[in-house]
Amino acid sequence: MLTGLDHVNLHTDDIQGTADWYENVLGLRQGPRPDFPMDGAWIYLGDTAVVHLVLNENPLTRDPASLEHFAFRAEGMAAFEEKLVDKGIPFDRQNVPGTDIVQFNLHDPMGNHLHIDFREGP
Repeated sequence: MLTGLDHVNLHTDDIQGTADWYENVLGLRQGPRPDFPMDGAWIYLGDTAVVHLVLNENPLTRDPASLEHFAFRAEGMAAFEEKLVDKGIPFDRQNVPGTDIVQFNLHDPMGNHLHIDFREGP
């Protein structure tokens, strides 16, 4: 029986730049990572490493059959929207029909689509 989603593993050609984006935009933090033979970083939400970054210096492609997006739940919608605007980060804000969820759709530096879900809808 599954009990939760543990993490997402992403390839990047810029470990520190991508880690900085997840810290500065989403408020996550870089933390301990096992001594794997390849370069990478683990990005934490609380005590859980929810984003694993792995260095890939080859050109990355977008296969239509690959992961379309991943999402985080969040609080403090107004402050988050203000942060995106202040940092000039493009986003699309959508109300999920029939729910109290507002989604902020955006892309990380590697072009991965993610959305941040707030239960602060209309």
